[in-house]
Amino acid sequence: MSILTSERRDEMTPDMEALKVRLKATWESGDYGHFATYMLPGALEFLSRVTVEPGSRILDVACGAGQTAIPMARVGAKVTGIDLAANLVDQARARAKAEKLDARFDEGDAEMLPYDDASFDMVISLIGAMFAPSPELVAAELKRVTRPGGKIIMGNWTPGGFVGQMFKIMGKHVPPSPLMAPPVKWGDEEIVRERFGNDVSHLKVTRYLYPLKYPFSPAKVVEFFHQYYGPTFKAFAALDGEKQSALRSELEELWNTYNTAMNGTTSVMAEYLELVAVKA
Repeated sequence: MSILTSERRDEMTPDMEALKVRLKATWESGDYGHFATYMLPGALEFLSRVTVEPGSRILDVACGAGQTAIPMARVGAKVTGIDLAANLVDQARARAKAEKLDARFDEGDAEMLPYDDASFDMVISLIGAMFAPSPELVAAELKRVTRPGGKIIMGNWTPGGFVGQMFKIMGKHVPPSPLMAPPVKWGDEEIVRERFGNDVSHLKVTRYLYPLKYPFSPAKVVEFFHQYYGPTFKAFAALDGEKQSALRSELEELWNTYNTAMNGTTSVMAEYLELVAVKA
């Protein structure tokens, strides 16, 4: 761990410490491991554009239950995953052990990575590190642990895409902490370029569509999110019955508006920004 990382922990304000406790509880609620089963096709599509060399050292930041780390370990990479949620780290470890994969999973914070400088050939985060409250610290840490010439690859929801609209609805009903930078700013090309600055020699950004497909109706998708997706679970829990109904109604309307399936199932394409940066 760098000295700077230790200083950040020591200097954290009580309000930020409290926010991080709440964020940890949010991601440990529901069951993201189960929730992410329907996210797997999009994750594999994302990984299809990533060159994973056998033996390469890869860090998966905000790895969840291993949705991207496990496939990379299967092709021979030396993968380390880190996530704020202890239960998801346990799930990822169990999956790696069952498959006898060379993968390590740690509980930790994307803003204070417990690894030495230049430890990894590639650092990756798919719809994960974007949810840390202090993006400037996340960007600094992603760059710090990547070796010169190594790659940083992220996939982040855009403000105007489907998921960005879903977060906007949830934020209207349950306003986020003022200490929390809007996660979807990671899907804004101009802001991303500012965050990485001159510490990268190359930065390419591309917009893609992430398939969100469920074998049930939009109304049942909203309930699925309510039960298994931590942020939605916590949003509903913060509201009384009448306000829950209002939130549910708006979310169902959004899913119905974007749904292209005609057979009682749900199919939505959600825009995200892929960034590929080369550490200078």
